[in-house]
Amino acid sequence: MSATPTQPVETQWPTADSSRVPFSVFTDAAIYDREQEVLFRGPNWSFVAMEIELPKPGDYKTTFVGDSPVVVVRDKEGTINCVINRCAHRGSTLLFDGSGNTEDFTCAYHNWRYDLAGNLKSVAFQHGVRSVGGMPKDFEMCKHNLTKARVETYYGLVFATFSDETPPLVDYLGERMSQHIARVFNRPVKILGTYSQILHSNWKLYMENVKDSYHASLLHTFFSTFKLNRLSMEGGVLVDGGGGHHLSWSKRGTDSAAGTDYEKPGELRAQLDDFSLADPTLIKSWPEYEDGVTHAIQSIFPNFILQQIQNSLAIRVLIPISVDKSELFWIMFGYQDDTPEQYDMRLRQSNLIGPAGLVSMEDGIIGNFIQRGIRRETDKSAVLEMGGRQVEDQQSRVSEAAVRGFWKAYRARMGV
Repeated sequence: MSATPTQPVETQWPTADSSRVPFSVFTDAAIYDREQEVLFRGPNWSFVAMEIELPKPGDYKTTFVGDSPVVVVRDKEGTINCVINRCAHRGSTLLFDGSGNTEDFTCAYHNWRYDLAGNLKSVAFQHGVRSVGGMPKDFEMCKHNLTKARVETYYGLVFATFSDETPPLVDYLGERMSQHIARVFNRPVKILGTYSQILHSNWKLYMENVKDSYHASLLHTFFSTFKLNRLSMEGGVLVDGGGGHHLSWSKRGTDSAAGTDYEKPGELRAQLDDFSLADPTLIKSWPEYEDGVTHAIQSIFPNFILQQIQNSLAIRVLIPISVDKSELFWIMFGYQDDTPEQYDMRLRQSNLIGPAGLVSMEDGIIGNFIQRGIRRETDKSAVLEMGGRQVEDQQSRVSEAAVRGFWKAYRARMGV
């Protein structure tokens, strides 16, 4: 006798605003499935590649839009296309390598062949063998192309959407978010390295973490100890895109000598007398941009992050895997005109980020701490009231405004 499947809990939002978030949104598999349909296959843009990852015709990269596998490829005309990595015949995955170069997409199962735009070009044994068998005479190849996404690029960043209702990318980003991307990609870049890490938590918990600008002085020992990013520095939070996009920023060296009540020695757990660097060149840096900003974290709804930590520049893209598991991909980059000394310093500063990064290691586990804690508490809610209950720009980073903004955008798109 088979067990009766558990029915999903109907999520109740405790407040009309986004100052309370029910824990069930992180644990309900039915909600996760709906997110794939409404958010990732709906009218939103998802980052899929950098143009420099696909320099030549036939160069491709396999990645995901939500948990849907896709192939991003540059065709012979130089156009970048994005298609679902699934044969239209029987559903087999087409490409398994993370990247490479190909003349076409040919399914290993039955040799259906597609061009680099995803159009079906040939079917093995379409006319049978010795005029026996084969496809029906009314079979039309044009009706069996790969599922195609719309693709747009902005300053070398490639985004895809499967919805005809998604607005143009520059409109989706908005003026302020577009300006920040242009600020970072102000000249040709080069990739320094890539890696990924598995997060044993719901994807939205990491996006909350990215938008939470005040946990850094509490959770990250390295930040506060070496004064890379402290709440007493000049900084703020910008919220755009109906709440879904954000930018938090600060300027190192603009805090007072005494610090704030939050950051006086002895007030924070993160202040440890025996925490020191054997190699202080790790935190040596140079002014990256004329505006003096030394720390900037930008997120674009639903799952794209652009990072500047000192001179460590990176793209992060968060891929949902299941209701309680996700994968975080990192692309570290610098500029083609970096001096050898700058290149070396960027490599050193890459130790700040990633799975074991000195200022990001804790972010990889904190979501799992929450996932564990809420497993049997799905009738409870998170409290998001730091900095008030509104979704608006903040002149202080002691705020959860951007987190509330994420949930405002999420609720509007999900219709909850």
